[in-house]
Amino acid sequence: MTSLDRRAFVGVSLAVAATPAFAADPRVSFKVPDGACDSHLHIYDPRFAYMPAAVLKPPFATVADYRALQKKLGTTRCVVVQPSTYGTDNSCTLDAISQLGDARGVCVVNASVSDAELKRLHAGGIRGARIQFGLGNPVSAEEVLPLARRIAILGWHIQCNMPPEQLVQMESLLLSLPVPVIIDHLARAIDTSASQYNTVRRLLDSGKGWVKVSGAYLYNGGLPPDYAGASSAARGYIAAAPERCIWGSDWPHPDATKVLNPVAMPDDVTLLNLTVQWTPDEKLRHKILVENAEKFYGFDPAKRPKAL
Repeated sequence: MTSLDRRAFVGVSLAVAATPAFAADPRVSFKVPDGACDSHLHIYDPRFAYMPAAVLKPPFATVADYRALQKKLGTTRCVVVQPSTYGTDNSCTLDAISQLGDARGVCVVNASVSDAELKRLHAGGIRGARIQFGLGNPVSAEEVLPLARRIAILGWHIQCNMPPEQLVQMESLLLSLPVPVIIDHLARAIDTSASQYNTVRRLLDSGKGWVKVSGAYLYNGGLPPDYAGASSAARGYIAAAPERCIWGSDWPHPDATKVLNPVAMPDDVTLLNLTVQWTPDEKLRHKILVENAEKFYGFDPAKRPKAL
């Protein structure tokens, strides 16, 4: 080996050593733990037709595309969330869960869903039902309680994505539900004084509420890499109930492709690195990325897949 070759070899070795373990992208700023879960992603597959009247019709984003992201970030588990684009047809979400392996899902169904269909969805890896207002409203507010009563026997939860004022109005109802409730995307809070932030805090304080510390780039949450407004809300939630906070990427960021009120497409590594800003303590970050998702979605702690 020549001196030039030796210097090149040493340079490559140092670069590899500087790269955090478990992440293909060297910009990931921490050691991603085994079993780290991305608890909020969507799949858009051309094999499954979009609803003609769907508000969001983003570019296709397949399981193969998502696997590439997993390798980049070092995460290994995931939760596929039914997007508004497919309405109550959960075929694409079920297909994605079956392809991804160590995955769970959240469906969209209304109160007219049959018991047989609920059992089929559960067998396919579904562990919750999403209530979403503002993007087609496939489930009405009046259906939330009857639906919650039916899914309680399956051990499911209700997942909520709605405008802040509606979340505040539904606080009493959500507190009364016989199932856990998880709120998407920081409840769209960009500080700790907003009414929806206080609603989530009361849900957390009740012991039945959970929140996804996701979507920091949405709803004027601030600018990358810090997303200062959204980060203040995330830190507040984590300080209040670290055992009921879960991280998600919101990949492939369908709201960033929305014609109305467009949002710049975020960088997924930046979004993952926010967890270090929010939770500098490694053990606490492990809880948010691994343990909380295991508890909430039913992943087996004894079978944590090795980080990619």
